[in-house]
Amino acid sequence: MPTMTVSGHQYSLDSRSVEAALQGALPEPIQEHFVVINGRRWPPKQVLALVTGLDRADFTTHQARRALTRLGFPAGRAVRRRAHHPMPSEVTTPRPRAASETDSRPASSVEALRPFIGLWVAVRDDEVLVAAPSPKEIVAWLAQHRQRAQSVFRVLDSEQAITGAAPQ
Repeated sequence: MPTMTVSGHQYSLDSRSVEAALQGALPEPIQEHFVVINGRRWPPKQVLALVTGLDRADFTTHQARRALTRLGFPAGRAVRRRAHHPMPSEVTTPRPRAASETDSRPASSVEALRPFIGLWVAVRDDEVLVAAPSPKEIVAWLAQHRQRAQSVFRVLDSEQAITGAAPQ
């Protein structure tokens, strides 16, 4: 397990321990930078704080991104829309990636929603803001983070549910 030093403390971290630390947590809104973990965009400082228990003031976003990309998580920067010149949401990758790494940009809206099967999602500008097991949790998250969604819906969990076909 790789060892890294963050804010003067040593931590033994691997991708599985990071993924386990995020179980049950919801990602906060992306300000600018993000890492992709289990198909979801997370603020790097939120992830490193959850994993290490450190206060977010103890390290920079750059340090968090670097630590998480060393563990194999793709990172990117959200491109914000401009009011006078709208653009589609994009992901830029700040560093060259190895051929084995996957692109953090989904190929279609179906692929973008695949990690959220069975969950409720809040969406704005083709970006999933938050996903949770109930609409109540979605509304609470939106209120807590002063965010607005264009739509809230449950991502269906089977082809039968999508088509309305009877079980065979």
